[in-house]
Amino acid sequence: CKDGGKAEVIRDLKLDGELIVIGDGYTDYEIKAAIPSAHFVAFTENVIRDVVVEKADHVVDSFSDVIYISDEPVRLSYPKNKIRVLLLEQVHPRAVEIFKEEGYQVESLAGSLDKEALCNKMHRVSILGIRSKTNLTSDVFKASKTLLAVGAFCIGTDQIDLLSASESGVSVINAPYSNTRSVVELALGEIIMLMRRAIDSSKALHEGKWQKSAKGCFEVRGKKLGIVGYGNIGSQLSVLAESLGMNVYYYDVVEKLSLGNAKKCKSLEELLKISDVVTLHVDGRASNAGLIGIREFNLMKDGVVFLNLSRGSVVDTNSLVQSLKSGKVAGAAVDVFQNEPRSNEEEFFSELRGLPNVILTPHIGGSTHEAQESIAEYVAEKIISYINTGNSVGSVNFPEIALSPVFGAHRLLHVHKNVPGILAEINGTLARFKINILGQYLKTTEQIGYVITDVNKEYNSELIDTLKSIPNTIRFRVLY
Repeated sequence: CKDGGKAEVIRDLKLDGELIVIGDGYTDYEIKAAIPSAHFVAFTENVIRDVVVEKADHVVDSFSDVIYISDEPVRLSYPKNKIRVLLLEQVHPRAVEIFKEEGYQVESLAGSLDKEALCNKMHRVSILGIRSKTNLTSDVFKASKTLLAVGAFCIGTDQIDLLSASESGVSVINAPYSNTRSVVELALGEIIMLMRRAIDSSKALHEGKWQKSAKGCFEVRGKKLGIVGYGNIGSQLSVLAESLGMNVYYYDVVEKLSLGNAKKCKSLEELLKISDVVTLHVDGRASNAGLIGIREFNLMKDGVVFLNLSRGSVVDTNSLVQSLKSGKVAGAAVDVFQNEPRSNEEEFFSELRGLPNVILTPHIGGSTHEAQESIAEYVAEKIISYINTGNSVGSVNFPEIALSPVFGAHRLLHVHKNVPGILAEINGTLARFKINILGQYLKTTEQIGYVITDVNKEYNSELIDTLKSIPNTIRFRVLY
């Protein structure tokens, strides 16, 4: 090694054409200093050195931006083998297959990660896949400049800071329907088992005790089922329960269409007072925390059967334990808990352990082969569509825009804060550069706006820098 060695090697190569030097160190800049005709690009994805940035002709933080510095034709707007996917919590192998078939780099881990470990893992990750145990805070989104999309391979997204995701220009995609049937089947099976006290009978037999009795055992036919939360799961449970002869009542804070003969209750209190079985199917929004406590249990019938397959935070566990021990609640099935182990190696602790006629399951409502494979396919394909076309249908936090692939044109994707004047600024910039718009789409949420513009291929590379520098821009991408 010697001073100016890089420049000397480049000179000896006697290269024809335009010379573009890409690097993050001062010795990379020295090539430009020694060969004035060269263009120096400071690459800041991994490290930022102020002295290098100050000397650069261009500054980029991802390789996709480098292509606009040269007029050389390229086939793809970003090499697919540079897209890194990190999957946590044993996401179904089908998702791994789909991402690999697309040409992405995939790393899959069995458990979840705490915030520090996850932040350290986020370097150069473009797609992050999680289930219900991984919490994505603002720190996680700040840890990766390259993150484009988060896949929640489950129904809920309350473990994700959606506002921070939006402010970072990251689309979050979940699977709102894929495991509905699995959860419903588990709920129905548990209702029958609890009404027949079959769990206690089975446990006694395993201990060699023959305890044949009809005491406390009932058919589900003719019983009143109260469903709290009449969304995808609650409404399908309504239909199947009615086919077993149950009389279905439901309560939801949002107006919903009654299916079959289901009857809507005007209040939660009304539903709790009349139901023989109460089952929860609500989301994890903050207003639902502590929805069921000792007051609500006291409103229920004596000997009620209670199920929670929604969110652990919705029920006060101490109140449920107290109600079980007093006999107010004759039996319970719980699939979700406020504190769940991060992996199968950790021990599970709960005051519900060991109580009679209580079914405890480790958050497996949607854990069937059919559901997990369906979730894997749905979320992976939606993410790939977003990456490849900008299509945001299925996104939880982005405005939903349905788009086809772009052919014979370049697609400009602009995510920005939802403030006045952005579209005018974008179109004014395109007009100044004499760009013909082939198609344009705009939708907004309360927080962000999403503008997609298809343009002719021929344009000055300075256009990209100008669009990226528009005030309140969050993220900008080009597809072709």
